[in-house]
Amino acid sequence: MDHSVDGAEEVEDDSSWSAGKLSPVMDRNPSPPPDTADGQEDEDLDAIGETVYSKHWLFSTLTRLIQMVTEHAEEDSDGQMQLPEDEEEDLCRVWDMAMDKDVAGFLQEFKAADILLGVIAKSHCPRLTEICVGILGNIACFPDTCLTLSQNEDLGAVLLLLLGDTDPPTILETSRLLLTCVSQKDVCSLWLQRIREQPSVCSNLCFIMCSSTNMDLLVKVGELIDKLFDLDEELMKNWITAQPSEEDDGESRLDVASSLLEAAKQLRSESPDGLEVYLHALQLLTTIDEGIQTLAAPDGPGKAVWDFLCDVVCEDLCQPDDPLLVLQEQKVLLVQAFAVLSALYRCRDQWHNTTDTCLPLIGSVLRVLQYHSEYQENKAEDCSSKGDSQKEESKDEQLQALVETTSEFLADICFQISKDAVAELVKKGYLTEKTCLSAVGSLLPRFKSAFQHLDSVLSEADPQLADMVRRRFPV
Repeated sequence: MDHSVDGAEEVEDDSSWSAGKLSPVMDRNPSPPPDTADGQEDEDLDAIGETVYSKHWLFSTLTRLIQMVTEHAEEDSDGQMQLPEDEEEDLCRVWDMAMDKDVAGFLQEFKAADILLGVIAKSHCPRLTEICVGILGNIACFPDTCLTLSQNEDLGAVLLLLLGDTDPPTILETSRLLLTCVSQKDVCSLWLQRIREQPSVCSNLCFIMCSSTNMDLLVKVGELIDKLFDLDEELMKNWITAQPSEEDDGESRLDVASSLLEAAKQLRSESPDGLEVYLHALQLLTTIDEGIQTLAAPDGPGKAVWDFLCDVVCEDLCQPDDPLLVLQEQKVLLVQAFAVLSALYRCRDQWHNTTDTCLPLIGSVLRVLQYHSEYQENKAEDCSSKGDSQKEESKDEQLQALVETTSEFLADICFQISKDAVAELVKKGYLTEKTCLSAVGSLLPRFKSAFQHLDSVLSEADPQLADMVRRRFPV
């Protein structure tokens, strides 16, 4: 593919998707035809479920849609179709209406999935395709209608192919629909099987991550990939080890890890939530041998991932003058970044990367542990001031995960740290009395060997600091 995927319209990040600015918020359904406007009984018969939406209006809208697409196909099968403004407005209303469970069910009974599939297949109008996929996405938000929709094999095949479309809004809606489906337990296995059997899904998603600058699209694609990796480890293994095929026409296949990294770079300053999604996907890659092997390869993306995460941690997430509140605000991103960095650190020899060359990162590790120590002290003082009757607050699982991950990372570092590196940490102000005590407190008793090595080199680099540590921690 040589197209670009930029410029998608902004959309809300909800499970039920609005048609956007071109579709006004509906306080009521469009007025019913004159012959059903008189009499409460006729209005009740025309209403969809418990809503005020009109069956007749919906029938006529979809019928006009079919006629419009059919006529265009007969008159000019190659030219791009222009969607009339009034028709677009009505279709956007259907898109909005499909957020209602009764309407979604009625559309399903009316075989709307087959109708919309036929329109998508014949459509030469990107906006029309986007709207049709958006309507299907709202229908899929409900378990019963999602099950029926998912069992449509032709629709499933077409939706996966749409990930290779040239229209960013269409790809965005398609990604949302697929994410909605794989997130529902009754149908996720069906979709996972389809995705495993369609190699173009991986290559198309990688292309989007590497070429798009559209934040909404990158976030949604990241959410889809993260969900797929979380649900299906075999799929993740297949994608990370995918080799170029003859269909690639000699072009090198975009690998998943590098593509995730490229998208993360795009989202770094624009979308913390999006960056979190991509860091979690990278973290999942480090949980399988195939992922570690790919990242650790001499010509693999591991070094680039390492450098990027070091910058994110040291420049964005953990500055020396940050208040304690930052630890709470950034804990999810920090735990994901440290988890990936810790996994990569164990294979750093592949890049000739030594502990001595990542002093700012070690400083950030020490600072996080110091922040946590101070946070715990403040919390204890606060509870004490409230008296014994104050119930102890439940544990912060995310914060606890951050401390455990950071401590384990520090232990790996301390096993290899040199006297010169420790001396430089002291000189640059990274290793102070506070950070040293909090670091040792995190290492003991679980990582005693790491502490012993740190104590040994610290005795040579700064005997006074080493004596202070021994007095506080007489191991």
